[in-house]
Amino acid sequence: MQIFSCPFCGPRPEYEFHFGGDLGNHRPEGFDAVPDQKWADYLYFRNNPKGMAREVWMHLTCGEMFSMTRDTVTMEAAPGEALAEGQP
Repeated sequence: MQIFSCPFCGPRPEYEFHFGGDLGNHRPEGFDAVPDQKWADYLYFRNNPKGMAREVWMHLTCGEMFSMTRDTVTMEAAPGEALAEGQP
């Protein structure tokens, strides 16, 4: 089992976490005024890099969201960091 480190609770097993997406994938503003292709890009298209990726995760136990750098090849994860003001 993989261990992720919540910046609020410390190291915990991976089943306590939920993936929130790429860090910096901002929701389009305007709802009805947003073209379909822009919504599709936001909802379905991801960077999916090989190697280091910056991601948003939620610790389901405490309910906090945070950013984490994870290697998508080795699955090694750096300790999580609290999101700065204005980050998704």
